[in-house]
Amino acid sequence: MDARLTLSGHVSDLGGGFVVRRLLPAARRQAVGPFIFFDHFGPLRQQPDAQTDVRPHPHIGLATVTYLFEGAMMHRDSLGSVQRIEPGAINWMTAGSGIVHSERTPDDLRQVTRAMHGLQLWVALPQALEEASPSFAHTPAEAIPEVTLAGCRIRLLVGQGWQVSSPVKAASPTLYLDVQLEAGCSLDLPALAPEMAVYTVAQALTLDGEALPAQTMAMLTGATRIANDGDAPARFVVVGGEPLDGPRFIWWNFVSSDKARITRAAQDWADGRFANVPGETERIELPAKRPW
Repeated sequence: MDARLTLSGHVSDLGGGFVVRRLLPAARRQAVGPFIFFDHFGPLRQQPDAQTDVRPHPHIGLATVTYLFEGAMMHRDSLGSVQRIEPGAINWMTAGSGIVHSERTPDDLRQVTRAMHGLQLWVALPQALEEASPSFAHTPAEAIPEVTLAGCRIRLLVGQGWQVSSPVKAASPTLYLDVQLEAGCSLDLPALAPEMAVYTVAQALTLDGEALPAQTMAMLTGATRIANDGDAPARFVVVGGEPLDGPRFIWWNFVSSDKARITRAAQDWADGRFANVPGETERIELPAKRPW
């Protein structure tokens, strides 16, 4: 049997001690199903003077999927959406032809020591929907279905499994699970999608008896037994879905099946042709080096 492909990602400090581990895209794997970008940030404790706001910036050709384990952030976008994001909720922002958004610390948390831990994923839109109208959808934590098995709790963030379905609307068949597994317990994960991967959020696991270190992603090739042989509860996520309908180009915050479209988006941002986020006066400028 071929060795299982695993990715450990690379770690970057985005400033103020805000550490991000990026698993996708990688040299050996661009995407898993439609997921083309996978960032794990934290866990960390932010001091009252920490400045980790993400100022307004643009996207095209993708949907951002934000999920928190701890903490809170305030989302604002050029559609006028204003949404406090808290643990357990799914926030799905479709960029399509173009959107601008910011992610800031809520005002009530700025003067206190606060936790921050979560995942920021991007889904590449199908080619036919890359220029769709932008939109934003918030699904609160209490609307996400849960499945309880022996020693295991599964939250179906996106997709279907165990005879239940998430209310989150995806642009293509998509799977996203948040799983908590008690010490000494295992989960027989069925093949719920053509492409799937598991990511160990904090603790090591075993996949069909093979060790998978903490904060590592492993590609799955079908039904898999995932076991927690440790002495503490473990948490992992599963992502996947239908494969992309062709490769994608990625530059900065832009994703497209067409290189020229990314070049136009970069120029549009430089020239101020994207819509503004109401109430925002700041912005993140383009990287100094332009695409291609």
